[in-house]
Amino acid sequence: MQKDTENWYTSWFDTPYYHILYKNRDYKEAGTFMENLTSFLKLPKNAEILDLACGKGRHAKYLNNLGYSVTGVDLSPQSIAFAKQFENPNLHFVEHDMCLPYPKKFDAVFNLFTSFGYFENEEDNIRTINAIKTELKSNGFAVIDFLNTDYVKKNLVSSETKTIEGITFYIKRSIENGYIIKNIRFHHNNEDFVFEERVRALTLSDFKNCFSEADVNLFQCFGDYQLNKFKKETSERLILIFS
Repeated sequence: MQKDTENWYTSWFDTPYYHILYKNRDYKEAGTFMENLTSFLKLPKNAEILDLACGKGRHAKYLNNLGYSVTGVDLSPQSIAFAKQFENPNLHFVEHDMCLPYPKKFDAVFNLFTSFGYFENEEDNIRTINAIKTELKSNGFAVIDFLNTDYVKKNLVSSETKTIEGITFYIKRSIENGYIIKNIRFHHNNEDFVFEERVRALTLSDFKNCFSEADVNLFQCFGDYQLNKFKKETSERLILIFS
């Protein structure tokens, strides 16, 4: 079954297979990142945080456990339906398109785990930055946690095979026309599936241009979840803090 790749994220993210493929994410690393980030931003325990493109809510739940009031939003109905089982008076999940401003202001807006750069239209990236800007309180900070395109280009694993929960995923990666592309094929329940992830190969310079157009200020740039200094050639992540 060939999925529509025009808006690949609307179909792929809403399937159970996406969550199966990525089920072994490092939750300890994610928790450490949230502790380091909130400490660096000096967020008080009553701070309100928007987790933008929250998926099934792993970061939102951890932030809530740290004492913050968290709203997680995502375009995927299935992810939000799953996350809602964890709701409490200080943790809420809502279906929402991150290109559009959420009707509330927050002390911090987090966009984590490369949840940016999906859009075919460059204007949607600017729309998202503008939406984030309107979602921030006057003294708030926003964070985009993105991959480091320069590192990916140097260390690209062109193909691999993963078997998870009895499903064998055949994965091929390439960089084409300004996008980092991951082709994912597998067979399950007597049916063939093909999905594709496409993330724009944005660099620090590209983000700076986006920020300038949206009239926001880059405050700090880190290269990993321990918040070490960003290094173009060796950092695995590009973590941007802006306001």
